[in-house]
Amino acid sequence: MSFSLVLAAIAFILVLCCSLILAGGVKKLRRLDDTGGQRLCREPRVSVIVPACNEEKKIEQSVLSLLTQNYGNLEILVVNDRSVDGTAQVLNRLKALHPRLISHDITELPAGWMGKSHAMTQGVTLASGEYLLFTDADVVMEPTTISRAMRHMLDDRLDHLSLIFKNLGGGWLLNCLILEMALGLLLFFRPWSVRQRGGRNFIGIGAFNLVKKTAYVRVGGHDSIRMHPIDDLMLGKILKEQGFRQDCLLAHGFVAVPWYDTVRAMIKGLQKNTFAFIHYRLYFLLPIVGFLIIANILPLWGTIFCEGAVRLLWLLTLGMKLMGFFFGLRRQGMPTWYLFGALLAPYLSLYIICNSAIVVLKNNGITWRGRFYALAELKKSRKLFL
Repeated sequence: MSFSLVLAAIAFILVLCCSLILAGGVKKLRRLDDTGGQRLCREPRVSVIVPACNEEKKIEQSVLSLLTQNYGNLEILVVNDRSVDGTAQVLNRLKALHPRLISHDITELPAGWMGKSHAMTQGVTLASGEYLLFTDADVVMEPTTISRAMRHMLDDRLDHLSLIFKNLGGGWLLNCLILEMALGLLLFFRPWSVRQRGGRNFIGIGAFNLVKKTAYVRVGGHDSIRMHPIDDLMLGKILKEQGFRQDCLLAHGFVAVPWYDTVRAMIKGLQKNTFAFIHYRLYFLLPIVGFLIIANILPLWGTIFCEGAVRLLWLLTLGMKLMGFFFGLRRQGMPTWYLFGALLAPYLSLYIICNSAIVVLKNNGITWRGRFYALAELKKSRKLFL
């Protein structure tokens, strides 16, 4: 048996298994649409905490979407984290129009803290809610989002709920890249199974992390993950480890985020945290890169240049990948012609992963929100996996 046939067979089996897992999992993934949008009879107080660093262009729309929520017992706290643009001015104008909006300014970042985790911790100290909703300053929510989420929290007696958002805007290649990476994250985290008690799967999404305050305090809050750049996932991890009940819903019609404006911005934005997924360990990078090349890049080239049974296996593998991408486009409401992007996005994903490792190792750390964090200090934080 030739090496090319073995390689094609391995790729076919890998993609087939991944496709079956994704297809079965997405069917199990529940939707926020399925919860009622009516007001609850009892509305526990929810404190929404929004860390904001240089968000003058997007924060107004985000805050207004919170102010128009139909959930009555809502407290909105925006933490202005050392912004040097017009964020403070926008917040002051909004407070004059909406006195119930609370803002807090941070001018200095203590040593040993990531800025975002510190800002959210400061927000918690001001919060009076029984539940805490951590969200970002560019997130836009449909008016019934929090009511629906709280209904699900209370009905299922959850301690933590994350919502999967929809990306707003960007060109066709950016949207294809985001979809490519989203499919990979769905496969890796399997959010449809995080509700299983005692299971190893967990989730946390920065756009919408709703947590019961007693659970948050029990796990040590963001103080226990103060130096981790992937704070949203780490919060989900420590909550699940401590046995708290968790769930994740699909909420494309309710939570929207202009995640990145361009492919270049996405590549730069992910430099700080992609390598952190494997806790800055190079020996885990090789198998990840190998998997991406075999499953996502070689099928096209094998279909073009191979012959006979080998070519057939590569063709079937490519067909499965394109079919999964096609259904992803349909769910996102994107044009069918974006399917062409499925052939280009894997190269960008591979570049993002490798570039993150190279930049972090070259600089011996990361720079985030104007502060440099040394690699030696980052390695002391808890591992996300393994």
